[in-house]
Amino acid sequence: MAGQGKKRARPSGSGGGIAPSIPPSPGKPSGSRSKPPNPQAIPPAVANRMARRVAIATGIPTVLGMASFIVSYLVVSRGLMDIPPAATLVTSGGFFLLGLLGLSYGVLSASWEEQPGSLLGAEQIGVNIGRLRSSFKRPPASS
Repeated sequence: MAGQGKKRARPSGSGGGIAPSIPPSPGKPSGSRSKPPNPQAIPPAVANRMARRVAIATGIPTVLGMASFIVSYLVVSRGLMDIPPAATLVTSGGFFLLGLLGLSYGVLSASWEEQPGSLLGAEQIGVNIGRLRSSFKRPPASS
C-alpha cells in the first residue's frame, strides 16, 4: 500500500506535461551585444547616493523608535519613573513617522547630477520636486 499514491515517471520524449524549450531568437546572438542604456534609468552613482541618504534618514529614526520601547521598559521596570504606555507609543510613533518622512527626504535631497552635492542636500529638494512635477506633465514618449 505504500507505493499506491506514486505515479511512474514518463520518459523525457513522451511530452507528458513538460514545456518545450524555446529556441533563441534568430536575430539576436546571445551575449554578443549589450542593450543601450535607458535614458530614463537612474545612473548607479545617483542610485547609490540616494540609497545612502535613505538609509541614514530612515534608519536613525527607526532605530530610535525601537529604542524608545526598550528605554521605556528599563525606566519603568527599575522604578526610576512611571511612564504611561501612551507616552511610549506616541514617542515611538513620532520616530517612525520621522523615518517615513526620511524616506522621501533621502530620495529628494540627493543630487541627480554627477556631482554629489552638499552634505544635507537641502538645495536639491526644490530642484528635484520640480523635475518630479514636470515628469508627470510630459506627454508619454512615442516609440
